[in-house]
Formats: sequence, structure tokens, C-alpha cells
Amino acid sequence: MILLDEIKSGDTYGRLGTASTSAPLPETEPESKNRSLDDDRDLEGSVTSVELEAAAAPQDPNIVDWDGPDDPANPHNWSKARKGVTILLVSAITFVTPLASSIFSPSIEQVMTEFHSTNQQLASFIVSVYLLGYCFGPLVVAPLAEMYGKNPIYNVCNVLFVVWNVACAKAPNISALIIFRFFAGLAGCCPLTLGAGSLADITLPEHRAAAMSGWVMGPLLGPVIGPIAGGYLTEAKDWRWSFWVVSMVGGFIVIMGFLFMRETDAKALLEQKTKRLRKETGNPKLTSKLDTGLTTKELFRTATIRPGKMLLFSPIILFLSLYMAIVYGYLYLLFTAIPTVFEAQYGFTTGQVGLSYLGFGVGSLIGLGITGGTSDRISQRLTQKNGGKAKPEYRLPIMGLGSVFVPAGLFMFGWTVENNDHWILPIIGTSFVGIGMIAAFMSISVYLVDAYTSHAVSAIAASTVFRSLLGALLPLAGRKMFDALGLGWGSSLLAFIAVVMIPISVLLIKYGEKIRHYMIFNMKIE
Repeated sequence: MILLDEIKSGDTYGRLGTASTSAPLPETEPESKNRSLDDDRDLEGSVTSVELEAAAAPQDPNIVDWDGPDDPANPHNWSKARKGVTILLVSAITFVTPLASSIFSPSIEQVMTEFHSTNQQLASFIVSVYLLGYCFGPLVVAPLAEMYGKNPIYNVCNVLFVVWNVACAKAPNISALIIFRFFAGLAGCCPLTLGAGSLADITLPEHRAAAMSGWVMGPLLGPVIGPIAGGYLTEAKDWRWSFWVVSMVGGFIVIMGFLFMRETDAKALLEQKTKRLRKETGNPKLTSKLDTGLTTKELFRTATIRPGKMLLFSPIILFLSLYMAIVYGYLYLLFTAIPTVFEAQYGFTTGQVGLSYLGFGVGSLIGLGITGGTSDRISQRLTQKNGGKAKPEYRLPIMGLGSVFVPAGLFMFGWTVENNDHWILPIIGTSFVGIGMIAAFMSISVYLVDAYTSHAVSAIAASTVFRSLLGALLPLAGRKMFDALGLGWGSSLLAFIAVVMIPISVLLIKYGEKIRHYMIFNMKIE
């Protein structure tokens, strides 16, 4: 009776379980010809006719499924403590790897001096090359996670992340440092790629935004705290200690991960159960309910190209990823501009420059309070007004509000610096950017998970690749832009682009559902 239990419990996007053949079936409309990206459920979260037919059909004794709706092995049924530990560990590593991207930035001048280089573009690239690892990593991490489950990929990537940061700390020259930074980013992309999917595995849609609040802070608060710690570490020791600290914290998380992290992926768990039952029963015909029937090679190929296909065939994923990429690129562009601005113009020390990043942190915390506290409530209220029918688009109103703060913050930062106003004013400007960023990142992440539940990892991977690429490349052009236009007009140019992107959330709230169901935007992804 899982199907009816799910409907009554409000899990409108679906919950894995064994469908009882004796359950009375509700009346349904004929199945639409236009299928969504998620072939198992339509993206509105309604129960499809395919599921109802499957529930009515005789149960195949060779199909391995959960042992009823309350099976404790199903991650949805884990205890609050076990779920809490999982959320904590995923959020922790999602905080540390982005922190590693920026902890190094206040000490870049010290690095250039030690290695006898004055190339400013090279200096920016040493910082941003980490994000190139973020760009290419999801193309490997996402398919491997779909093949082998998320937990082993977490453990391997966490170990490699520590190894490459130790290598950065021991780098003998700039070339080696750049290479090691790239591979550290490659390994560090794992929690950003898989984290949202892991939390979706253990939470129901009506509580998902609250559960993801901690995870979503990592990619935004981590890069903010990084320069603060890095600035004082550089003053007290040297630039290499930034990497030693990251390695030590990462090593602790590696140990905690091996001890307490458990697999959350339903497909991987049912596959493990199937293999165990084959050995116990001697029945080689047993097959997981979620088995795709693809060979390892076919599965890897399908999962590898899926993020790219999503970007190409889904305008929703494309435009949301583009918006997030632009905002994320602005973050790292400002990271490279802040040391020059506050050292040269305001006379800050290296440690004080690190503190100037606090504006982003305060703004991110304010944004978290707004989004984490209201996203689920807004979605539930709109669902009630819609007759109890939930839609992923109900996650986007917060994004619309936050998108106004980004250009406002950029205007304020640029012109207060240009006019040589008090140093607190540009920092307040960066706090506005932080508010807008967290609102966008939170809304987009939860929306992608809700809308593309079965392939949330691929949807997040597509978004991660796009934003990491822009985050890596935009700072390289940023110095020349600010030199040519000045900080006032340079920041204004960025703000005008952000203003153009504001209508995206409004359009998706109104037309997102229709766009998702148009035949031209649907595709076969299995």
C-alpha cells in the first residue's frame, strides 16, 4: 500500500517502496504523450499511469525491492540521528573543499615573490585553476556515483583531496602548485556534485530546503571564511600553512566519513541487497527493481553524457545554470579584486584584508536565514492553494527576491570604492551580493532536486560544471576590465548583466511547468 501511503503522507515527488497489489487505485487521467526528463515520475510530482499499472500488475518474485514502506534499510526511514550525522558530514566536506579554493588568495603576493614572478594573470590563475578542477570533476564523479553508489566515491575523493592539498603545501614551484591545485579541485568537486542528491535520498520534499540549508552554505560561506583564515595564517606563518590546515581538517573528515558515512543511494542499496540474496538463495535471476539493464560500459557512457544533454535539451537547466554561473563568477572576481582594493587604497594589512571578506559571510548568513526559514513554508503554502499539488516552481520566489540584491551590491561596491568612501561601505555592498547568492544557490539547488529527482546528481553536475567554468575564467578577465573601466563602471557592467538575469525566476514561476512538459524539451536519457 505504499502508493496510497505516499499520497496521504504528502510525499508528492515520490518515495521508493514496494507497491502492494491489493491497494485500491485512484482514478487517473490518461498518460500524457509528453514525458519529462524523469521517466519514472512526471515533474509535477503526480503519480503517473505507468506507476499505477505497475502497482496493479502481479509482483514478479524475482524483483528485489524494499521490505515494505517501513523498511529500515530505506534511507527515507532512517532515524533522525542517522540522518543528522549524514547531513552534518556532507555539509562539513562541502564547506571545506570550497574553503580550500580561496584560503590561498590573501597570500598570492607572497607566493609570487617567493617564486620570483610578477605576472598578475598568472597570479589570478593560481587561485582560479582550482575551479577548473570543479569544472571537469563532475563529469567523472557523477557517472561513477551512478554506477557504484555515492559513499565509495565520497571516501575516495576525500582521501585524494587531502593528498593533493599536502602536495600543494610542498610545491617546489609555480607550475607544480598550479597542477596540484587543479587536482585538488578535481577531487574537491565531489560533495558539490553529490551532496544535494545525498540529502534528497534521505529527506522528503516538504522538508528538503531546511535539510539543505547547511549543505548549500558550503559553496558560499567556505570561500568567504577561507581568505579570513588564510590572511592571518600567512601573517603568522607562511602561505604553505593554508594548505596544511586544509589537509588537517580534511583528514579529520576522511576519518569521520569512513566511520559514520553510509550509502544513501537507493539504486546502490537495492543492488547490494540483490547480490546478497542471490548468494543466500542461489537464485541468479533475482534483479533489483531499479536495475537499468545496462552494462557497466553503457551505464558509464549514459551517465557521462547526461549532464551535457540536460544543458542542451532543457532550457530550464541551461538558464538556471547560466544565472548561477554568472553570480558564482562574480564571487571569485571580487575575491581577486578585494586584496588590491583594500591593501592599496585603504592600507589594510594581509590579515585585515582577510577580514574584509566578512561582508560576503554576513550576507550569506542573512540569506540563509531568509531562504532556509521560508522556502519550505512558501512551497507548502502554494501547494495548499493549488489543491495539494506540489510543483518544483514553488521553490523559485525566494530566488526572485534575492536576484535584486546582487546588482545592488555590485553598484554599491564599485562606486563607493571609486569615490574612496569609508571602507565599511564596499564591505556592506559585498554583503548584499552574499544575500543574493545564497538565495539563488539555495533556490536553484532545491528546484533541480525537486524537478529532476531521479537524475538530481546529473542536473546538479551540469550546473556545477557551468558555474565552475565561469568562476575559473571570469577572474582572469576581471583585472583587465577593472583596469580599463575602473571599479565604478567595471562593477556597474557586472551589475547590468545581473539586472538582465532578474526576469529568469519570474518567467520560470509562470511558464516553468509548461516548458518542462513541451515535447521538444523532453528526451530519452536512459
